Amino acid sequence: MINRIRSIRKEKGMTLAELAVACDPATTPQTVGRLETGTRTLSTAWIDRIAKALGVKPESLIRSESADAPEVIAALTNAGAEALAKPREAILPSELAGNVPIVCLVVEASQGEYREGDQLWLRRADPDEAGSFVNRDVLVPRAGGRFAFGRLIDRQGTLVGILPPGVGQKQQVVDNPPWLAIATMLVRPL
Repeated sequence: MINRIRSIRKEKGMTLAELAVACDPATTPQTVGRLETGTRTLSTAWIDRIAKALGVKPESLIRSESADAPEVIAALTNAGAEALAKPREAILPSELAGNVPIVCLVVEASQGEYREGDQLWLRRADPDEAGSFVNRDVLVPRAGGRFAFGRLIDRQGTLVGILPPGVGQKQQVVDNPPWLAIATMLVRPL
């Protein structure tokens, strides 16, 4: 098995020291470094402890040696595409979400800025947080197993106002949704 602690820690922008302090109970940066490099045994207890500190699911910290992981090999900058000094493992949004449920919306017909074949990855949230997601695209469950999708334009009490992405669409109002999901990543096939 391949240990992915370093990849996920770097993706989250954490230093060894920050991860060490985030562990409960706290540990030392040297211990975290040894766990990352494999010079210290990575037990299931350590996996659980580090996963909790990183805010990810424990199973995302390891992967099979036989499976090739997608890599980030270049970055697009103002100067153009530049090779990274060292390729790094690409981490999927569902692996970074931890215990927050991630859902996916597939676009089957182009609407607004979304094209057929696009996938939208959305992070589920409590409706009480809706006020902080105004002007963001959200998916909201409605009665009868239906959904409303579009720009969150209003939140008044238990009412959530959604403006669908299609041209000429009317605002949809959902009363007291059990959850809403905020778009966090767009995956578009070329």
